[in-house]
Amino acid sequence: MIVLNVGGGASRYLPSQYDGWSQDLLDIDPQVKPDIVCDAKQLRKLTKKYDAVFCSHNLEHFYKHEVPVVLEGFTHVLNDNGFAQVSVPNLGWLMEHFVKSGLDIDDAVYECAPGQPISYHDMLYGWGKMMRGGNAFYAHKCGFTEKSLGKALSRAGFKKVMVAEDSMNLIAYAFKSAPTKAQTRQLGL
Repeated sequence: MIVLNVGGGASRYLPSQYDGWSQDLLDIDPQVKPDIVCDAKQLRKLTKKYDAVFCSHNLEHFYKHEVPVVLEGFTHVLNDNGFAQVSVPNLGWLMEHFVKSGLDIDDAVYECAPGQPISYHDMLYGWGKMMRGGNAFYAHKCGFTEKSLGKALSRAGFKKVMVAEDSMNLIAYAFKSAPTKAQTRQLGL
């Protein structure tokens, strides 16, 4: 089994359900030394068929009009029984939390690592620390709610789409065809 990790950066992180899988890391930034240097809008140039696409906190880095191109690229690189796992910030949660908390846009919401605060501004517009360092790849150009993410995946040609809220994140599984029993067991669905 092989997974295409879209926009994974230098970490090459994959959740435990991909233990034992081979991974091809695709990233636009050659400095993170990906297996494939490519803009995710150009996935149609790839011919390899993958069992899964994993895309964590990358889709929001595209403009809204580019998202369909990226998601259609996911369907292009997947084999007939393939699926995509997509995680993005949950803007519904973010807006509600911001209003209820009484905090300011620059106040920390959480820490991604000790001493690495993430503010509402970072969640909306991209990680300021990285952008101040000159890395514009971290800019957020669009956002999603549970409903809008589900619609975008369905419009891209996925036959079965499941989206769930995980407080400040949305996690979606999108299948090119009906998920197999093995897939639902592996993914804990």
